Parts: sequence; C-alpha cells; structure tokens
Amino acid sequence: MAYGGTPSGPPAASGSSPAMKQVKLEKESELRIEVSFNSSLRLRLLNGTAEIFGTEMPPENWLIFPPRMKFAIFTWYGATIEMQDNTETDYVADETPMISYVNVHAVLEGRRNRAKASPSDSDASQGPRVIVVGPTDSGKSTLSRMLLSWAAKQGWKPTFVDLDIGQGSITLPGCIAASPIEMPIDPVEGIPLEMPLVYFFGHNTPTVNADLYRVLVKELAQILERQFAGNPESRAAGMVINTMGFIDGLGYDLLLHAIDTFQATVVLVLGQEKLCSMLKDVLKRKPNVDVVKLQKSGGVVSRNSKFRASARSQRIREYFYGLSNDLSPHSSIANFNDLSIYKVGGGPQAPASALPIGAQPVADPMRLVPVNINRDLLNLVLAVSFAKEQDQILSSNIAGFIWITDIDIPRKKITYLAPSGGELPSKFLLMGSLTWIET
Repeated sequence: MAYGGTPSGPPAASGSSPAMKQVKLEKESELRIEVSFNSSLRLRLLNGTAEIFGTEMPPENWLIFPPRMKFAIFTWYGATIEMQDNTETDYVADETPMISYVNVHAVLEGRRNRAKASPSDSDASQGPRVIVVGPTDSGKSTLSRMLLSWAAKQGWKPTFVDLDIGQGSITLPGCIAASPIEMPIDPVEGIPLEMPLVYFFGHNTPTVNADLYRVLVKELAQILERQFAGNPESRAAGMVINTMGFIDGLGYDLLLHAIDTFQATVVLVLGQEKLCSMLKDVLKRKPNVDVVKLQKSGGVVSRNSKFRASARSQRIREYFYGLSNDLSPHSSIANFNDLSIYKVGGGPQAPASALPIGAQPVADPMRLVPVNINRDLLNLVLAVSFAKEQDQILSSNIAGFIWITDIDIPRKKITYLAPSGGELPSKFLLMGSLTWIET
C-alpha cells in the first residue's frame, strides 16, 4: 500500500511547507479534491471513518497524492481530515449518489452468495458480471473501483476487466486487460499489477481498427471463461467491466459486442437517459440481463483532450519510473536482426487480380505486417508479446513494454528502455501509435 509518513505527527516543517488545515465531514458527505498541477498533497484521517474509491482510509497515516490527481473522501458516519492547504480545489458536498451505489453492491453481494452456494450448477454458480457504461467523464472508472473494493473487503476476489483503451486503469493506454482484485484498491497506486492479463490494441481510439478491438475483446473473454471454469471462487465473485466513453455509432456497437461477449448480467448506465433507454430496448430479449440507470456524481470533472493526452503520457512515465520516481528502468541495446516488429492491419486482403473487375482491394484489419526498423520508431512504446512463433502473436497476451530511445542506422543497433534488465521474454514486438517523449 502507498501509505507514507508516520502514524503520528504532521509532516516535517520547512520554510516552504504548505499550511495545514482540518476539514470536518458530516455523515454521508464527501470532500472532493483536485491536487495541484505542480505539487503533491499530504493528508490523513484524524478521527472517524472515511473511504476513497471504496477503500477505507487508515487512521492517522499520512497519504501522499501525486500532482493532478482528482478524488473524493466519503464518510458514512462522519470524519475529520487533516490536509495541506495547497490543493487546486477542494470542497465538501452533502449530495452524493453513494447510497444508490452501495445498494447496487448489496444486490451484487447477494448474487455472489447464491452463486457460491451452488458450485455444482454451471448457471447458478456464475456470480454477477457487471458492465459499467456511460459517456466520457461520467465516473465509470470510479464506480468500478468502488464496487471492486467493496467486494474485496467482503472477502471476494472479483475480476476487473478494463476495455477503456483511452485511459488504461490496469496498465498502459492502448490495451485491454483483466486482473483479479484480492484486496481493496490502493487509493494512490491504483490497480495492482501482479497478475494482469493484457492484450495490446496499440491506439487510444477503436476507430483505427475496430475489427482488431473486437477480436481482442473476444480473446480476453475466452481466456477468462477458461479460468472461471477451473476456479469456482473466481466464478462466484464475478467481474466488473469498465468501458470506453465512446457510446455513439461504432462505440455503441462495440458496447453491445462487449455486453454479449462477456455475457454481462448487470449493465450499470451512468449519467445518460438516452443510452439507458436504448440498452433496455435492445436487451429486453435477454431476461437475465438487468439494465440499471445510476446518477453520476457531481464530483466528476470534465477533462479536455489536452488533459487526456497529458494523463496518458503520465501513465507511460509511471510504468517505467513508478508513481513517485521510485523505479529504475534499464537501458539496453539490441541488434536490428534480434527483434521482429509487427503492426496489425494493412496490406490488401487479396491481390487485385483475384478481385471482380473494378473492385478495389481493401486493407485486411487482422493482417500482421512486418515493420522495418528506422528512425520513425523513435519514441514509440512497443509491446513485448509472449508469442514464441509469429502465428501466435494475435492470440498471445503481452509481457510488458519497451520505449525506443535511439536508432543507430549505420550500426544497425536499437536502444530501448525496459522496466528491468535482462533478455526480453520474446523477440516479437507489436507497434501501434503509442508514443512518449520524456520531459
């Protein structure tokens, strides 16, 4: 857990330390905070009980939140918070949707208990499969974390599935991923990375290659089905699925695809009546699927495209250097012929001679295309596949990522940054449009 400081006493005083203040929260209220862009924030729970994203705050322990983080501290019974007075904004709200959120948790808890009590019945032993949907900036990730942390607090190990390639709650943007949640999620460090199952899409929007996105979603779902078949505990705990904020046109089609592919039993719609109505209409033929509209929190902050790009860049930096610059990535050099780099999509599906007269060849969205190593790869983030053979690349998950820092064309050498030293797990690398420039 990322709890810093000591159990007692304020941070060490210095001439530039921000002043401290105390905030008293009445029951069922929350303190909404936006951390400054250029400084971290220290705070602690002085008395009472409170939680962040569904995870209880430890009493008296100082928590350190990085710059630009946005979060809320909620209390069911009342609490006092001591914090530095250096936030971008902070205010107390007494109108929140938390009651409705915890009511959803209670219903899911009942379904998990019923599933656990029926281990021999393949249908009844399946716990709730919850998919959280809604437009951009409606609080989907936050609600997902709450539901997961509340379940983990009750002793369950639900599976978190993240289909939001634009944000990347489990790993880097441009990926879809799944991870078991065995403990309430750390409010600072987020989703643990011990056992994630990751597939690399490579872009932050599905419009680049929607067919590939569908294939990867299906591949991930099939792997989880096999895991559930051999693990009654995980099966009963079920899953919580976070989705993209892209809900119109293609986005809506991909949403329906995800609901069907993961066999979702509960659809939670945040903040949009129209989407809820559309989903209720199309899913009414599936009697085992409940569509529930929930109010989005007033604390949800809208983020513009510049902020989103900055957040993606920060996620990449954290992968290599850690949340608090506490990791030491390793720079390595490889020969061009030691690596095989591919991108997915491109190239004609069939030669023009095999097509009807007048027909134009179209790109094959699932074709593996070899990439020539040149200066265009500079600053790209590449995924390292677990594949041992080329024909396994599309169906293989990802071991990790490297960042290309230099290309020496005359010497045919490529320099890259990796989280650790040693040989890469595979020579097969996947390229998308994910780039990062260290600042």
